[in-house]
Amino acid sequence: MTDLNYGFKKRALRWKVVVLALFIMSLILIACELCFGSVYYPVKDIIRVLLGENIDGVSYAVNNVRLPRMIGAVFSGFAFGIAGYVFQNLLHNPLASPDVIGISAGTSTAAVFLILVLNIRGGVVSLVAMVFGIVTAMAIYRLSIIKGHFTYGRMILVGIAVSALLRAITSYLLAKAAEYDVGSTMQWLSGSLNGVQMEDVPALIVVVVVLTFVLISFTRHMEIIPLGDDFAITLGINTRITYSIMIVVAVILISFATSVTGPIASVAFLSGPIASSLAGRGKSSLVPAGLVGTVLTLGADLVAFHAFPVHYPVGVVTGLLGAPYMLYLLIRMNRRGVN
Repeated sequence: MTDLNYGFKKRALRWKVVVLALFIMSLILIACELCFGSVYYPVKDIIRVLLGENIDGVSYAVNNVRLPRMIGAVFSGFAFGIAGYVFQNLLHNPLASPDVIGISAGTSTAAVFLILVLNIRGGVVSLVAMVFGIVTAMAIYRLSIIKGHFTYGRMILVGIAVSALLRAITSYLLAKAAEYDVGSTMQWLSGSLNGVQMEDVPALIVVVVVLTFVLISFTRHMEIIPLGDDFAITLGINTRITYSIMIVVAVILISFATSVTGPIASVAFLSGPIASSLAGRGKSSLVPAGLVGTVLTLGADLVAFHAFPVHYPVGVVTGLLGAPYMLYLLIRMNRRGVN
């Protein structure tokens, strides 16, 4: 019993250290996001502006450009991170990320249709895109059931196929759109923080905070789910209801974040595995995954803005990180005989 208590305390301590380290790293990146841009502003000036003081030049840049961009990166990255972790945890497969199995593609297609075809902007786009993301997830689930039998592997394959179909529809809409609309839409599709406005921020914060607490209430379930569905049922977990609630919440998170920033590639895909490797087994990596998503988004945005002669969308940098990891993951799964 002593050894078990020691092991539990050690895992709990490791989890807390990882969360604290990721939180501190996020704060450092937030400071960099606010201080560095086309013009450098000292930390003291940033603090004075955030406290309400008006400083010529600094106030406008911080309040209208850098602050909404930073908040968008923090909360969308967190949403992508925890949503990706939930899908990977429930479907028992690191490939089961929302941006791999078509959820993000469904949201993107709906948003592009509203923007290019119906010429609709603002909160309506977020709402409709979120609803279409949920519909896409339900369609993928239904198509994964053959003769009353459902498998996680089939759902991933169906999701990849649906994603390809939706991306083809998006490409068709772009090809038929007016030339002056295509540039901004393509930038959004690449995953960009450039278009985040302060009016987008309150809704994003509320949705992410509320739904994060909903998922945190299922922390114990997430610790049991990796042991297998049969084991979870034995312990009295109603897997059908639990899975349905968690997936709907994760879909809303990914859809809403995507409608604000565009589909930032690979953040949902990478956050869960990175968080799990850092925090270790035995405890839910939900919060660490969210913080990893925030760190990835903030860090990639800084790299995209400062490391190249051209200011690329943040999704270009995160996409470059995700591609080699997916190849590595496929090779590793092939060697282990995972199907």
